[in-house]
Amino acid sequence: MNPGFEILGLGGIAVDDLIYVDSYPPPDTKTLIQGRERRCGGLTATALVAASRAGKRCAFAGLLGPDELSAYVRGALQREGVDVKHVVRHSDGRPIHATIVVDGGGRRNIFAEIPPVTGADRARLPEEVILSCSLLLIDDLGGEGGVRAARLARRAGIPVVADLEHQRSSLFAELLALPDHLVLPENLATTITGTAKPADAVRDLWGEERRSVVVTCGSQGCWYRGDSTAGAICHQPAFPVNAVDTTGCGDVFHGAYAAALLDGLDLDGRVRRAAATAALKATRTGGWAAIPPLGEVLDFLRQKG
Repeated sequence: MNPGFEILGLGGIAVDDLIYVDSYPPPDTKTLIQGRERRCGGLTATALVAASRAGKRCAFAGLLGPDELSAYVRGALQREGVDVKHVVRHSDGRPIHATIVVDGGGRRNIFAEIPPVTGADRARLPEEVILSCSLLLIDDLGGEGGVRAARLARRAGIPVVADLEHQRSSLFAELLALPDHLVLPENLATTITGTAKPADAVRDLWGEERRSVVVTCGSQGCWYRGDSTAGAICHQPAFPVNAVDTTGCGDVFHGAYAAALLDGLDLDGRVRRAAATAALKATRTGGWAAIPPLGEVLDFLRQKG
């Protein structure tokens, strides 16, 4: 079977309504809005777009419905070169809808509405579609469908990269255990391990089933360990940039990491390229349009030496 894609993504997609302000207001006050826009987001979907920008053929196979927002995100994915023919249709399926307030320093507050039917269908995506990918991307919205796909992929020796943000799923323990490439934000990693330092979280999240564990820490860079680091926990500093909007940078990191993995880069190279991609994304607004193509990332890395 020739599926026409290398990376298959199962999980969340969102429509984000962004509001830009100089500073986030305290309670019971008013503030002037400097600008607003609508764009697409979501953990898995944004990672897929980042991987597509890095030259990989990607497909989204999450749940969508007959509503206007579902049609909007389908079109947006197609414009980014992401295959949507394996999307599972559900009468109650729809994207996450979020309002994001971004301040002048690029920091954001996110208010999200998660529909009851979202993520990945637990049974209707054909097994042969899952097994035809070269890499599987899942997130914490994938639920039973994400767990099923990850189990199938791991048994077949297909790498599984996880973009987990919250523990809200009753299946979180399985979603955490299954990926061989685990990339988590600092707040989640330290919460679930009960540690105070990201390096300690990396240590506690490591296991024989892992090929890599990465904990991302925004402007502090990331800490990571892999089966090639001889047990050492390494640090990749963040690239200094003028950040104007950090929305989606973690998801971009995941997508760039996945693409670099398929390119055959070692763990140091994967993390460095992913960090550079996320840093460049933070320097501009515009949602998916702000995700840099691979050529720009490579030029940036050459300049950094």
